[in-house]
Amino acid sequence: MSDSPKKGIDFAMVLASSVHDMKNSVGMLLASLDQLMESAPPKDESQSRQYSTLSYEASRINNELVQLLTVYRMQNEFLPLRIDEHYIVDIFEEQIARNHTLIETRDISLDMDCDHDLNWYFDRDLVSSVIHNVLINGIRYTSNKIVLSAKVENDMLVLSVADNGSGYPPSMLDRPSCGVEDAEVSKDGTHLGLYFAERIAEMHKEKNRHGFIKLSNDSDIGGGLFSLYIP
Repeated sequence: MSDSPKKGIDFAMVLASSVHDMKNSVGMLLASLDQLMESAPPKDESQSRQYSTLSYEASRINNELVQLLTVYRMQNEFLPLRIDEHYIVDIFEEQIARNHTLIETRDISLDMDCDHDLNWYFDRDLVSSVIHNVLINGIRYTSNKIVLSAKVENDMLVLSVADNGSGYPPSMLDRPSCGVEDAEVSKDGTHLGLYFAERIAEMHKEKNRHGFIKLSNDSDIGGGLFSLYIP
């Protein structure tokens, strides 16, 4: 009989595989919900709210799963960074189309302020996932309006999501940059989304500069303002 120790199960790997499967399942649910709404549109305001709740909660779960999987890959250093040139308007339009059902059922006005010729170098999938996450949160907390904007400031691309809700709570505005292990569970959540956005921003580097995020309540439309800076 061999006395060699048995290799234990890598629970983190098992969990990551399970998260990946769950993410795919939730994605299928979201696609099915969109098809259902096209074939059977809401007949009244009550039904519209029910569709909206289903769409939002499914999108939120999908976001959390994507973030968990991405953080796992970051910490295990097998998250590749694929930098290429992209037009910003394509990124914004993709996210608007992706969340069309949720935006429509919640009767939200969504505007885009972006030069159609503006392009930059970054990882499309990672940056899109940040914008998607912030947009979903904006849809939840806005009163009725969201603005996606892009500009170049001090040789950095600035992608912003503004809403006309009540703004970010002090606990988020005063929060220093920290690791995922420092995230605290509170009424405002774990702030995993902020950690996720910060790490993705920092992965984008150019010479001695790296990306970062900024939160404020200085939105031109009276609510919260999230900005992602990419060198």
